[in-house]
Amino acid sequence: MGELALALLALATLHGAGATEPLENDSEPGKSGAMGKPWKAAPSLAELDLDTAGGGAEWTSWFNIDHPGGDGDFESLEAIRFYYRGRVCQRPVAIQARTTEWELPQEVGEVVHVSPKKGFRCVNKEQPQGKTCSNYHIRFLCPLDNIYWSHWSSWSPCSRSACGSTGTQTRTRRCVDARLVAALKEIKCKGKAVERRPCSTSPCPEPVWMEWGSWGPCSSSCGSTGTRVRRRSCKKTKKVPCTGRPTEVQKCPPTPCPACPGHTLQGTVTSSTGMVLPDAHIYLEGRPPVLLARSDGRGGFTAVGLCLDTTANISAHHEGFAPAVVPIITNGSSVAVAHVRMQRLEKPYMVLHPKAKVRVAGQEVTFCCKASGTPVPKKYHWYHNGTLLERRVHRYGSRLVLRGLALEQAGSYHCKASTEAGAIRSVPAQLTVLAQGQQSCKPEPEPSLVELPSECPQDATGSRYYNVGRCPPTPCAGGAGEQSGCGGDAGRCCGVRRMEMREIPCAGSLLPIKVVAECGCGPCAQPRVLVQGRVTAADTGEPLRFGQIFLGGRKVGFTGYKGSFTIEVPPDTQRLVARFVDKQQRFLDAIKVLPFNRRGGAIYQEVKMLRKKEPVDLDGSQSNAIPLGEVSGREPIAELVLPAGVFLRPSGEVFNGTVKASVTFLDPRDMATASAASSDLSFANTEGEIVPLRTYGMFAVDFREGESGVALQTGPVEVRMDAGQVWMPEHLQKMKLWSLNPKTGLWEEEGVLRPVERSRGKREERTFLVGNLEIRERRLFNLDVPEDRRCFVKVRAYSNEKFNPYEQLEGVVISLINLEPQPGYPSNPRAWGRFDSVVTGPNGACLPAFCDSQRPDAYSAYVTATLGGEELEAVASSPKLNPNAVGVSQPYLGKLGYRRSDHDDPNLKKTAFQINVAKPDPNNVDETNGPIYPYRSLEECEEAPVSANHLRFYRVEVDKYEYNVVPFKESDLTSWTGDYLLWWPNPQEFRACFIKVQIEGPQEYMVRSRNVGGSHPRTRGQLYGLRDTRSVRDMLLEGTSAACVEFKCSGMLFDQSLVDRTLVSIIPQGSCRRTAVNSLLQEYLSRHPPVAENNHTAAFTMLAPVDPLGHNYGIYTVTDQNPRLAKEIAIGRCFDGTSDGFSREMKADTGTALTFTCQERPPGRESFFQRLLTAPAEALAEIRREMGTGEMRRAPPEVMDFASGAQATGPTAPRRTPSSRQRMGPIRGQP
Repeated sequence: MGELALALLALATLHGAGATEPLENDSEPGKSGAMGKPWKAAPSLAELDLDTAGGGAEWTSWFNIDHPGGDGDFESLEAIRFYYRGRVCQRPVAIQARTTEWELPQEVGEVVHVSPKKGFRCVNKEQPQGKTCSNYHIRFLCPLDNIYWSHWSSWSPCSRSACGSTGTQTRTRRCVDARLVAALKEIKCKGKAVERRPCSTSPCPEPVWMEWGSWGPCSSSCGSTGTRVRRRSCKKTKKVPCTGRPTEVQKCPPTPCPACPGHTLQGTVTSSTGMVLPDAHIYLEGRPPVLLARSDGRGGFTAVGLCLDTTANISAHHEGFAPAVVPIITNGSSVAVAHVRMQRLEKPYMVLHPKAKVRVAGQEVTFCCKASGTPVPKKYHWYHNGTLLERRVHRYGSRLVLRGLALEQAGSYHCKASTEAGAIRSVPAQLTVLAQGQQSCKPEPEPSLVELPSECPQDATGSRYYNVGRCPPTPCAGGAGEQSGCGGDAGRCCGVRRMEMREIPCAGSLLPIKVVAECGCGPCAQPRVLVQGRVTAADTGEPLRFGQIFLGGRKVGFTGYKGSFTIEVPPDTQRLVARFVDKQQRFLDAIKVLPFNRRGGAIYQEVKMLRKKEPVDLDGSQSNAIPLGEVSGREPIAELVLPAGVFLRPSGEVFNGTVKASVTFLDPRDMATASAASSDLSFANTEGEIVPLRTYGMFAVDFREGESGVALQTGPVEVRMDAGQVWMPEHLQKMKLWSLNPKTGLWEEEGVLRPVERSRGKREERTFLVGNLEIRERRLFNLDVPEDRRCFVKVRAYSNEKFNPYEQLEGVVISLINLEPQPGYPSNPRAWGRFDSVVTGPNGACLPAFCDSQRPDAYSAYVTATLGGEELEAVASSPKLNPNAVGVSQPYLGKLGYRRSDHDDPNLKKTAFQINVAKPDPNNVDETNGPIYPYRSLEECEEAPVSANHLRFYRVEVDKYEYNVVPFKESDLTSWTGDYLLWWPNPQEFRACFIKVQIEGPQEYMVRSRNVGGSHPRTRGQLYGLRDTRSVRDMLLEGTSAACVEFKCSGMLFDQSLVDRTLVSIIPQGSCRRTAVNSLLQEYLSRHPPVAENNHTAAFTMLAPVDPLGHNYGIYTVTDQNPRLAKEIAIGRCFDGTSDGFSREMKADTGTALTFTCQERPPGRESFFQRLLTAPAEALAEIRREMGTGEMRRAPPEVMDFASGAQATGPTAPRRTPSSRQRMGPIRGQP
């Protein structure tokens, strides 16, 4: 066995060869070098006792099937078995790796990962700076016999843990078969599988009393005898208690009241909202504080015989409120007054989170966080990679300063703020520590592809995409003089340092394009971050006109006449909580956690408000019960029980008259109510982590006096929930009452619902969940359970149904509603339980969702996607499910039960899908690659490569193509680079311009706009870009279609010094001739010279107007902080033919600028459009013959330069799916 011992030593050495993580966390290498799906735990030699087999083990020959090119060296066992069948046993027990120079990995300083079940990998990007993987060969250790004992496990803890007792310890081993045997086949080893031995615990220590605590306050106020208590604790064992008493009580002598018998202190205790607070304890501040009085049922208190000076203070204490201290006010008379207003205890809420930082070793860094709450948090803790940092070492508060940074201090940092009301954690901030001389921004740009026009030649791989490069906007290392990092400093980021102009041959001409030549560090871009949208009633769609908008407790604006709103997101915001208030009190306040794009631009959000229930009359002197349930034909979920005399005026006086009671219940059994629910159903747990809730219903109450309309409060009321409405038994023991904090958007616990048996009718016995609360302020209440069965769902959005990885859409709002389906009826859920919205980034989005590992259909998810108010389409599930299109491989796709919304009815919209949220089985390799990820694997979900399983949405629209000479990604405003040839010259404000072109012809036609500099000396005659758009048929006009074609707006260029009037050419494809020009547009152009000449009837040329003309001219202009949203709004107006409308139904005869008549050309004859693309010289010669030499000299440069542009038509065949019609509005003329 000497060779075997050597093998064991070699394997132990290999395991220590720089592996950065344990084997069970190893990942299978992917082709791209990205981390892939996890490997299952690999058996090590420690698992098998080879000496028990008799035959021992032997090594295989060496294998080397891969060479270290590209991403590294990968020697997988699967590939070795494919090439060398039968050369490796079924279950190798060890693996050994050496370089081709016969060196071990640690000898060459390389990080490797090994597994006898999977093989070997060495990834280049994991190696130290400047190193790449060597070429390795590997071999496997195979057992000569089949059956072995595993090594003995460690001895178990003693069975008796109490001190001074005797117990037993056990250790075990397993019988292992090296072959892949059937699960039912029994294997036997000789010997025992379990050993036992006696054990004893240490002797018990003698019990010892700790020191007495200080005496507590006297139980009575001055002038009377009371008692006081002190306590001590016993440091004891379970068996032997301390002898003696843990408490001592003694009489305290009466505190002499000051010798001022005629003096009186009077006051009141109220909340910040004016609610009286009975039974508040009033103390005279001092050492120790003296109890003076308790407030009565109306919040008042009186203390007699006090001699008080102007420096005296009193404090008030009440459960659920922060202690308050106020001065006593005297005016020289015998009566002093003190009015105390107490703030309700509010859990801490993080308002400033630490930011990611990059530093060079030896520098210092500062992290800051700040939390609000009542009381204001003053206690902070900082954590590094989840480990608490010692306060006495780092001397931190809300600010953490690290000096003389070392490489090992890199990682994740977060803070936690806490008060007696609770705790809250910040989001983690990543600290990157670079070695001396290491660059944080590489000068070489990363690849970034743009699509060239279709007439441009393909490369050797058949692709028409060109690499223009990009600089990732990653943080750069801060300098020694950088600010502390607690303010709004922008910092430095990697960005474009230099661009180069190149020319690409296309159809006999040269297409200009600018590419990134060099990256470097500079000030970080700070684009404006906006949320725009519309607020409407959930039932009728009525807009909320001039409603108030609050962020936290601060009013930031109003909604418009049509309910529209725009919110600018404050810097450093992590969670945007907005409250919409109807001043007329017809709707409940809508408290929304709005998603936004941190990379800049605007996100569009539809906000629904729930209408208040009409009030009913109640007799305040009688007991009343109000049902909570809104689904007809079904039992109420709960009821609100109001005892007699429970209504209170703000003064604390009981009101027994007629009460106008409005109780509005949001019933989750009605699927349509999900969009009207407030908040995102989250709360902060005891550790300060924000975690989700699952709702069973929300309700808001409004009680008022019948005649005066004055708002009323209540004493204790009872909420009685029908346990039969809770279909998940595990939720019965966790049900609680919650109320919504309107400032933070987080739910706060009000009480626990406990099971109680109650009679309902003469014979029926039911179980109810009963809880109590006092309604002292207008809040939204909730019947919820914390749900810890959580996962993440990976979703991506694409610009078309080709699903190219480089055509992903950013800024798309993905919304997920958790549903509780009925068993066997996945399309008919019982209720919704939660909702979330996330904005896609460059790598898609990960949405939190409830999931279950035991029952795949315990929870399902209904998912939608919108971009600027436009719904994106999901991948079809019928008539045949295509895993390649859906983005999820089988058999996991079948377990998820993917169904598009039109699966059973093709007339329904195609803009949503539903899946079972089946938690992945870590032991099933088919379920470890997405699209569902365990809740603790958020980072793996966010960084998953595009090749991993994911769910998909895509845009459906008429064919179009866009080309910019200076590349710019409209979904990432940080990609903007200052250049004279930019299509969008201002990164803070984007102006979209469209012209409506009517075409009379038998089919749909591509229409191009070619845009060059017209009047600016720096850009005159130079190309800005091309736009191609296919016309859309008018459903009411036979043989007529229209196209809304984008052109570059005239205006200031990026230096904001001179205006350039863009020279725009509009050219339809086909045998077309211009037959009409809008008279108002023609008149405007003639009155604003210079005038571009239009000598060729197959096109139209103009110097684009500077003024924002409207639909009367056939020009549609919209300005917005988001380029895509500006374009979507302008296109909607152009389709509608109005300056303020919106439609997806083309109205070809309304609001047009140009009219062309096109006809089918004879076979073999090219159109003017095609001749310009394929033979520009001959086409220009034809123009000269038609116009004459003199006319040609005066011809505008756009005709001469058209060949230097290029046309790209996207797909050659028109792509019109049924869903594009279903997303449009109703056809004109129909009711």
